[in-house]
Amino acid sequence: MQIVWHGNYFKYFDAARDRLFSEAGIDLYQPTVEGVVFPLTRTQTKYIRPLRFRDEVDCKATLIEAECRLVVDFEIQLVGSGVICTKGRTEQAAVRVADGALELRVPESIRRALGASSRDDGR
Repeated sequence: MQIVWHGNYFKYFDAARDRLFSEAGIDLYQPTVEGVVFPLTRTQTKYIRPLRFRDEVDCKATLIEAECRLVVDFEIQLVGSGVICTKGRTEQAAVRVADGALELRVPESIRRALGASSRDDGR
């Protein structure tokens, strides 16, 4: 079949999300200065066209929301033709490391950093 395993799409999403937040100076893999981390709470994927081994693809991440949670939309396209193969969305909650409590808002420092970067990651 030579079709990319469906679990690999989340690796592409993760890499695109990392680029998006890194451009804003945010390392989502380390607690913020407020002691908050952002675990995934929901994922959604729409497989439009299967990816095949050796397909050259571009995964774009776009920040949709950064008030009460982080919501990022994804689009995987074939390089060259621009054919959209997959669309996705992830949601991440702000959780305090110290006690695991859910924060009802994304910390101001993160919202401020993302305000300048709440756009397509440009890739």
